[in-house]
Amino acid sequence: MSAETPAAAGQFTRRRAQFRDWRGTRPFWAGLLVLLGGVPIMYFPYAHLKFGALTLAMSTTAGAGSLIIGVLLVVLGVSLWFQKHVRTFAGVAAILLALVSIPVSNFGGFVIGFLLSLIGGAMAVSWAPGEPKPVTDAVDEPNHLSGTIPANGANGRHSAG
Repeated sequence: MSAETPAAAGQFTRRRAQFRDWRGTRPFWAGLLVLLGGVPIMYFPYAHLKFGALTLAMSTTAGAGSLIIGVLLVVLGVSLWFQKHVRTFAGVAAILLALVSIPVSNFGGFVIGFLLSLIGGAMAVSWAPGEPKPVTDAVDEPNHLSGTIPANGANGRHSAG
C-alpha cells in the first residue's frame, strides 16, 4: 500500500482522532512534563560532557539518589497516562520528588528537570475529568421539503389535490 492511497490517509486520520480522544480523558500533558522532567535528573549526574579536549564529569556522591528520583518521575509520568485515577497521588509525589532533586541531583538536573516535574505535578493535581458528552435519544424532526410526512398517511406519495 503506497502513501498516496486514500486508505492510508483515512487510517492516519482515524488513529489521530483516537489518540486525541484518549489524550483528552487523562492528564496527558502533566504526565509528559513529569516524564520529561525525570530524564535530565537521572542523566546529568552520570553525564560526561566534552568541551574539546576537556572532559567535565558531573558524577556526584548522590548519583544513585538521582537515578532513583529520575526513574520514579518517569514511572509517575507513565502512570499518569495509564492510571488516571492516581493523578492526585502521582502529582503530589512528582512535586515532592522535584523538590528533593534540588539538593540531591545537581540542582534538579540544572533546574530543567526540577521545573518540568514541578509544573507537571501541579498540572496533575489540578486536572479534573471533563463532563461527559450528553447522549440525546430524541431524534431531530427531519426537514421534509416535499410536503409529505409519513405521519399524515401520505406514505411519501404526493397528492394531486
